[in-house]
Formats: sequence, C-alpha cells, structure tokens
Amino acid sequence: MSSATGAIWAIASLSTAGVIARPMRWPEWIWAVSGAALLLVTGLMPLAAAGSAVAKGLDVYLFLTGMMLLSEAARQHGVFDWIAAAAVNHASGSRARLFTLVYATGAVVTVFLSNDATAVVLTPAVFAVARKARAEPLPLLFACALIANAASFVLPISNPANLVLYGGHMPPLGPWLAAFALPSIAAIGATYVALRWYFRRDLAGQCATVVERPALSRAGQAALLAIVLTAGVLIAASALDRPLGLPTALAGLACAIGVSLQARQSPLGLARHVAWGVLPLVAGLFVIVEAVARTGAIGAVANMLTQASAHPASAALASGTVLALVSNIMNNLPAGLVAASAVALAHPPRVIVDALLIGVDLGPNLSITGSLATILWLQVIRREGENVGFATFLKVGLVAMPPALLLALLCRIIAG
Repeated sequence: MSSATGAIWAIASLSTAGVIARPMRWPEWIWAVSGAALLLVTGLMPLAAAGSAVAKGLDVYLFLTGMMLLSEAARQHGVFDWIAAAAVNHASGSRARLFTLVYATGAVVTVFLSNDATAVVLTPAVFAVARKARAEPLPLLFACALIANAASFVLPISNPANLVLYGGHMPPLGPWLAAFALPSIAAIGATYVALRWYFRRDLAGQCATVVERPALSRAGQAALLAIVLTAGVLIAASALDRPLGLPTALAGLACAIGVSLQARQSPLGLARHVAWGVLPLVAGLFVIVEAVARTGAIGAVANMLTQASAHPASAALASGTVLALVSNIMNNLPAGLVAASAVALAHPPRVIVDALLIGVDLGPNLSITGSLATILWLQVIRREGENVGFATFLKVGLVAMPPALLLALLCRIIAG
C-alpha cells in the first residue's frame, strides 16, 4: 500500500468515526465535510474529481430538500398532532396496538415516499403520538427507524440507495416485485417480531384511551394534501424511470410557499427550521467514497464478484451479508456507490446484484450510522429532546437485523 493510499483510508476512517461518535457534540456534517476538505488540501483528491463526486449526488440532494420542506410544513401546521390523535384513539388504550399502528404506518410511508421520508416526516408524528398517549417513546421511535430500512426495497422508490446501486436505471416494476416481494415481507415481518420481543415490557399495559383530535387548519390540510400528492408523483416518476429528486424538490418548494401563504407567514421562517446540514453531510460522503474508489478498492471488489459468480447462490448470501456489515462501517450510501461501480465492472448474475441491494438497504438496521435515513431520524429525535446512543441502537440492531437479513436473502435466493 502506498503512502497516499494509506492516507486516504486513514482520512476516510477518521471522518466516518467522527460522523458516528460526534466528538465535542459537533454535527455529523462537520466531520464528513472536514474529511473531504482534508483530501483536497493534501492533494489526495483532485478538485475536478471532487466536483464530479459532489455532482453525482444532485438527485439525492433535491430529493432530501423536498422531503425536509414537506416535513417542516406539516410539523408547523399541526399535521403530526392530528395524525397522533388518530393513532392514539385507534389503539384503544393498548400500547402494543399503538406500536403496531406506528409500525404499519411507517411501512406505508417508506414504500410510497421512501425511507428518508419516514425518518423526516413520520418521526415527529411518533413523538406527538407518545406524548398524547403518555407512552414510553423509545419502542415507537425504534419502530419508525427500523421499518424505514426494512421496507425500503418493496418498490424502487422506497430508498434512494436503490437508484445508486442500479446506476440510476431501475428494473421494470414487474420483475422488481417478482424479485423483492417475498424478501420484503420476510424483512418487515422479522423486524416487527424482533422489536415486539425486545420491547415486550415497555409495550405491556395500557396507554391513554381517547384524546381530543385537533382540527386541521387550512394550512395543515394543504400540507397533508401536498404529502399525498407527492407520493403519487414519486410513484409515477418511478414507473416512467425518471429521476425522483427534481419532482420531490419542486413539490416541497411548492408546499412550503403555498402553506406559508395560506397561513400568512413567510416561507423563509419555515425554511430556517429545516436541518440543512444533511446536504453537506451527503456531499462530503460522496467525495470521501470517490477518493477511496481511486485507491483501487472497486477493482478488487469487482474481481471478487467475478470469481464468486461461479456459485451464484452462495455468492449472493455472502455478498449481501458482507455489504450489510460494510454499510454500518462506512454508511450505506457510499457503500452502495462502491458496490454499484463494482457491479458495473463485474456484471454478476442478477441474484447477486439483488442480494447486494438487500444488504445495503437492510444492513443499516444494525447501527445508528448505517443509513442516511437513520442519521436523519437521529437528528429529528434530538430536536425533540430525545437521544439514542450508538450502544443503545446496537443492542436493538443485534436482535433485529441479522434474522431479517438472513430471511430476506434466503427468500431472494429461493426465488431464483
């Protein structure tokens, strides 16, 4: 290994560790951007290459911008409180039933709006649910976090990482469902069972039976309608094999402006409450992974995939498992980028590519920094005054992720 290669891997490792540990409680984006900047300053990463790496994430930036604007508009105008009251009343005083309602809602939001939307849009509603129901919030919050990844390969639009792994070109919806319907059911079901068991004591007993359901203002109704219409737009864009970022950003911008005008407020006031730090975080990760790719790591991974393709079933199980674990070390977005580049070189059988997608989507349920959705979820709960440490999340992840991953991979291999 050359000194330059060693330096790149050292910077990438330290940046990832900073994102995970947040030394001095500095935001995650500072560590990712600092790592990218250090690569540029030291000459380890050419400026043009860094610019190209940042540009690769344009669709992701646009998608996240739209989702964050939609979420903030809904939060400010009472949509989450309205949803929370409905959930509590339907739970009829049962904590376990309330948990199931939250989990099922998270599955629907993830499937039709993406796992990032579940983190950004649903998590504030879950906090409102816990407050109104006078229930322990952690089981409900973990339901929100883990279903965001467990249901993220039901449809192509369910996770932006799906676009990354398939190079921006999704397989037709029919073959997609044939490949992923059964693995998705297995992942969603296994994760639910694991969470119910882990939080069995917290979910025993009763919660509030009936709470007053606040009336939605006209601005709140407009925000809710915007979220529903955005889901329809994303499904249509996916069916037409169109990028998802621009329509999502336009929908979020239109929602923020329209809702603010309806409430006779400035849209800038709404925008000031959005967690914009996630955008430089993603951009920094793109630069870091591009630097790692330039060390020859992608070629090595491609060679391994080529050699393993002689035994597709065992290779699918191994590659999906390895990528799931790697996603927790370097985040699934850069891990997916590396895997996508290797796939483009190696051209492995479809079952191996699908197993890689399952690993990159479901693997992040092991740790708190495994996916962008989980990092977004963490930012949201911190904003609400709650916090979940790395060790706490890992304890839950060790129970929930391995069985779900194994079942999903076996289901995909059996499907052929």
